[in-house]
Formats: sequence, C-alpha cells, structure tokens
Amino acid sequence: MKIRLLDNAKLDLVDGFAFYQAQGREVGRYFLDCLYSDIDALALYAGIHPKTPEGFHWALSKRFPYAIYYLMDEGWVFVHAVLDCRQDPKRIEERLRQERIRRW
Repeated sequence: MKIRLLDNAKLDLVDGFAFYQAQGREVGRYFLDCLYSDIDALALYAGIHPKTPEGFHWALSKRFPYAIYYLMDEGWVFVHAVLDCRQDPKRIEERLRQERIRRW
C-alpha cells in the first residue's frame, strides 16, 4: 500500500513535535521518528485496526499516547489525523467529523 499524509495530519505532527521539543532536548525529534515509523507500518498493516464511528481506522503509536486516523481507498492509505489520545474524546470525534466532510 502507498501512504499519503494529508496536510492536517502534517500539522498535527508539527504540533506534537513542538510540544515534545519543549519537554527536553531532542524529544521532539524522537517523537517524529517514532510517529513516522508507525505511519510507515501502515504500508503493511493498514486495515487491521479498529474503526471509529466516523469510519476511520485508528492505529495507536507504539511509544507516544497518539493515534493515527486513516482511510483506505484503492491501494492507498490516507492519513487524516495524528491526535493526542489524552484530549477530550468529543474533541477527537468533532475533528474526525470535520475530516470526513473535507474528504467528500
């Protein structure tokens, strides 16, 4: 499968990087390395993850409390969001609803 990281997901990664970089030296870089590795793994494992009510598959990061939300279509994995799982679940649901609207 081919992976496409959409603009909003890229912005999520930038936000996560900034947060972790403020925590200590090179933690932001480690965050990005881990999340990109988790995203790359979707090339092999896309589709095995549970789905949200909005229809997105979601995969948990191995090292950080983040989830990767994606859709699949004809050999492609479209990563729509990379969100911190510690935030209000209603905020995550609203974000995914907005992503679904943008998609169609």
